[in-house]
Amino acid sequence: MIRRVNVCLLLTVLLFTVSPAQAQQPKKIPHIGYLTDVGSAPAEAFMQGLRDLGYVEGRNVVFEFRTTEGKSGRYPKLAGELVQLKVDAIVAGGAGAIRAAKNASATTPIVMAHVNDPIALGLVASLAHPGGNITGISNLSPELSGKRLELLKEVIPKVYRVAVLFLRSTAMQTSIKETEAAAQSLRLQLQLLEVKAADEIEGAFDAAKNRRADALVQIQASFFEPHQQRIIDLAAKYRLPVMYNRRDDVETGGLMSYGPDREDMNRRVAAIVDKILKGRKPADLPVEQPTKFEFVINLKTAKQIGLAIPLNVLATADKVIK
Repeated sequence: MIRRVNVCLLLTVLLFTVSPAQAQQPKKIPHIGYLTDVGSAPAEAFMQGLRDLGYVEGRNVVFEFRTTEGKSGRYPKLAGELVQLKVDAIVAGGAGAIRAAKNASATTPIVMAHVNDPIALGLVASLAHPGGNITGISNLSPELSGKRLELLKEVIPKVYRVAVLFLRSTAMQTSIKETEAAAQSLRLQLQLLEVKAADEIEGAFDAAKNRRADALVQIQASFFEPHQQRIIDLAAKYRLPVMYNRRDDVETGGLMSYGPDREDMNRRVAAIVDKILKGRKPADLPVEQPTKFEFVINLKTAKQIGLAIPLNVLATADKVIK
């Protein structure tokens, strides 16, 4: 009896002498890797999406940001760094970043942000059942190519010859086929301008001018991002109306764009990361597709190249830059 009393007293003393910090192990703060081609920080909409979900950088989440600064050859090294840091998830923007992350680890969850056709690239088995350690959001949306050409025809009613600037890659084939089908239904003649390297971009514009193209459509790829301002400048130099995919290109001098609302997509990427941090597996999370789109026009650029935008078209734009 005395021995049992002594044991109880000893346990009571130990409970009161152990500090709360010792009694309760601190909760592990999740680390998120962010791998992209350009930029100096994760997209603000992505960060805001995480804040809306209760994440505060430095308090309950830590970021490991890596950028190639336009040098795609650095992807494997940077992806390897993130895997060695044992991050809880890697957000990868663009096909090059996603592929590098996939090659670096078969277990670290990878969340795709802004990739054209993840199935054609071999990144996922299907959108509904991605399998493996990759999920996220795809830019692929069947109606986009047709809608861009429709808007182009509304802006320039007499348009007939349309040049298409694109990168030679497997992921672009779906977009090219969709563009060709849309052009046929709209009775437009396409001029395919395929580039394989940055020094071929100006030559593509030369070809469009020599073939008397009425306008140009750019099929976006991460390859183009470091050279996007040059493309915009060449469009101005050749006074060629260009339809882009992203609002950013119009805000920096491009004529017009129609594409997914990237801010909305980045917020949705944050929601996918949140699910993974809470225990969901990428293989069980379907790859999402865009649901919000935006049409943006730059009137200043239109004036510079001598193009009058019909008032009825301006009324349909989500944003008009004056």
